[in-house]
Amino acid sequence: MSLRKSLAPAAALALIGIALTGCSAPADASTAAGDASTVVADEATITLYTSEPQEKIDAVVSAFNVNHPEITVEVFRAGTGDLTARIESERVSGDVQADVLLAADAGTFERYKTDDLLLAYSPADVESLDQDVVDPEGFYVGTRIIPTVIAYNTNLVDTPPTSWQDLTDAGYAGQITMPNPDVSGAAAYNAAVWSDSDELGDTWLQALAANKPIIAESNGPVSQAVASGTSSVGIVVDYLARELKAAGSPIDLIYPSEGVPYVSQPVGIFASTDEQAASEAFVDFLVSETGQTLAVSQSYLPVRSDVGTPDGAPSMDDITIITPDLAVISVIQAAAVARFNELFQ
Repeated sequence: MSLRKSLAPAAALALIGIALTGCSAPADASTAAGDASTVVADEATITLYTSEPQEKIDAVVSAFNVNHPEITVEVFRAGTGDLTARIESERVSGDVQADVLLAADAGTFERYKTDDLLLAYSPADVESLDQDVVDPEGFYVGTRIIPTVIAYNTNLVDTPPTSWQDLTDAGYAGQITMPNPDVSGAAAYNAAVWSDSDELGDTWLQALAANKPIIAESNGPVSQAVASGTSSVGIVVDYLARELKAAGSPIDLIYPSEGVPYVSQPVGIFASTDEQAASEAFVDFLVSETGQTLAVSQSYLPVRSDVGTPDGAPSMDDITIITPDLAVISVIQAAAVARFNELFQ
């Protein structure tokens, strides 16, 4: 499967009912339908650093514990910017205190790989995953496809923008909200991708900045600003807009014609872990059939083709995806964020 090919049509979500309700008689990991997993013989506790929304990561942990009740997952949740600052502080003072990192962008994981902070591990059934989100060296793997799109308030916008270039029109001055790359890993990654784009680049960023966008702390406030009508238009990850639309808010979304950057919410294991088997089991679950069915139920595009796609999501054939050289993005991301802040803040 590739991001350039269509994901399969919607599949049955029966497994999720089991995962979310929490069965009283957990199955052994080896018996979970369609799943393979690291076997953990003894009780263990792992610490997870993540940028996932709290409600969603709580559901993930609950579903994981159906098959692995012997593993306790302690969650520390923060924005990717805060997570990377915490990890750096811990690294300087000793060892990283987390076992597993589940956060926004592959560029961050590329840097951690270069710094020898990650443990090499290829999850069970890795060949069933979209290979575009699998680190060829085996240090991390994507767990969802999360494009950044243009969202708009349907009560305020009659003719929505269809391209990134449209947002530079003077008519959108003061009407755009977008997330802060110092907080949002997706926004930081996007800044680098846009900067590296021949079609967009610094010229487009300067033109967009001339429209004085409002910089919100993260993607959540951006989607809420558009849904409430505080802003006519937002630059935001697609699943948030899709969820608000499904809930009845006057919001819709456009996948811009030049292409959309996406983050894959990678997961990796820190080399300093003393719970390797338990950490591997958690990684296995995230990309398993059960874990990815749960991701689809949470409005994410999946990283495997046998679990369907969220209601209201387009076929991947209908989306132009920007897939840059991650090695380049890793090198330029800090400078791209600095340039973004110079232009927009």
